[in-house]
This record gives sequence, structure tokens and C-alpha cells, in this order.
Amino acid sequence: MTASTETLTAAFRRRLEPGHYERLRLELAGPVATVTLSNPAHRNAVDGAMHEEIADVFTALHRENAVRAVLLTGDPAGGAFCAGGNLGWLEEQAPTGEGYEVILRGGIDLVRAVLAVRQPVVAQVNGAAIGLGATLALLADVVYVDEAAAFADPHVGIGVVAGDGGAALWPLLIGPHRAKEYLMTGDRLTGRRAADLGLVNHALPAAELAGAARAMAERLAAGPRLAVELTKASVNLLLRQSMEQVLTASIAMEGLSFHSADHREALRAFADKRAPRWGA
Repeated sequence: MTASTETLTAAFRRRLEPGHYERLRLELAGPVATVTLSNPAHRNAVDGAMHEEIADVFTALHRENAVRAVLLTGDPAGGAFCAGGNLGWLEEQAPTGEGYEVILRGGIDLVRAVLAVRQPVVAQVNGAAIGLGATLALLADVVYVDEAAAFADPHVGIGVVAGDGGAALWPLLIGPHRAKEYLMTGDRLTGRRAADLGLVNHALPAAELAGAARAMAERLAAGPRLAVELTKASVNLLLRQSMEQVLTASIAMEGLSFHSADHREALRAFADKRAPRWGA
């Protein structure tokens, strides 16, 4: 199955042009669009520009009839799928209410856009998925991971709340007790362990990952469109309801923890290259 470029809207054609996005690459091969997170200097971490661009591209994909499936991956030059939120950008925004509102609004817009896109999304997690990076992977409909890659939500390691969606997604996928263990400790899993727990769908050797993820995206794109998209929408009613209940409050709690003594100690420890002394 192929999609003619003549069927694309003008707005989507512009998004396909090189340089349209600062922190993403958008490509189209037949009916499968590929969104590549690209901030290689910071291991594909999410900053303000990427926040806005992810929300924009998934909103545009939702409206594009020529696209029947989406493949989400990380720029190989970044050495990770996504290393989470860019700490420098977060520290710049977080100290004021006005600045943190930008983070809160951007995070909510991002999560809503990815969950709401009608086409099936396949994540090709080609390296570490940390914090918000893990959340982005888990927002996809089918998740393929490098079996050796690190997968974690280690917000607590810098003294802040796991507020970017992990508090809603992880319990739904692996149950509240396991989710709390990993979110409260920040412990890392390998991609293989994440698959064994049911957090992701498939863990494969790195050399097999791209082919398997694309094959699934093409299979979903070739299926009965309405049945596939509305089945996704039906299951996502539960996910979206959970997100709406938890996301705003958990991001707000994250903002509160950015002003804590423990977070300040985490930053000092990072600068001093030592372990944090919590409660100091």
C-alpha cells in the first residue's frame, strides 16, 4: 500500500520539508510517517522546542488522511531514544510560576496530542528511554525496544516527582505495586526486563529492531483503517481518562518538588560529582 504525495495537504507538505522542525525530523514512506526525536547534543532530550514540536506534529498527523501509521524513534546520532527532559531548560523555567506554567502546559499538550492521534503509533526505542523519554515510548500503541537499552523513570534521583505521565502509565501497564517500586526508586530496567514485566511489547537485539518496528507499522497501515483506528480509540479511552485524572496534578507536584531542599542538594551533588545526601 502506498500513499501518493498528491493526497497530502499543503500544511503537511510544509512539515515534511527539511528544517521545518528544529528538534524533530518528519518523513513519509508510503502510508507510514516516521517521527524522529532529534536533539543529539543532549541525547535527544526534550526541551521547550521539542515539547511544542511533538504536540504540533502529532496534531498534524491526526488530520492527515494520507498517513495510516506512525513510527516514533530517536536520532541515532543522539545515542539514545530520548534521555528525558533537558535539565538545563527545566532549571531555567522552573523557578517561577510563570516559567513552570510553560512546562506544565507543554507537557499536557504533548501527552494529549500523542494519545489523541488516530493512527496507530509504533515506538522503535533504539537506545535509552529515560524519564519523559520512557513516557513518550509508552504512549505509543506497540513498543519495540533494544533488549539491552536502559528504560527508567528516575525523577526521584534528582529529588523531583515523576510527574510527566509515568504516574498514570506505569500502574496501568504493570500494576500499582511494581509501578511504585520503579517510580519511587528510579531503578533502571533493561529492555528485556521491561518486556518480561509487560511494560513494553517486544525486546529485540539492536540489529533486528528497526526492521521489526517498521514491519509492524506497515502491517497496521495495511489493515482495515476504520477498524484499526477505532479499536485504538476504544482502548485509549481508559488511558486518556487516567491521564486526565492524574497528569495535571502530578506535573504540578513535580513543580513543587523543584523548589525542595532535596532537589537543590541533587543539583549540588551533580556539580560536585558525588552522591546526594538527602535531607541535608
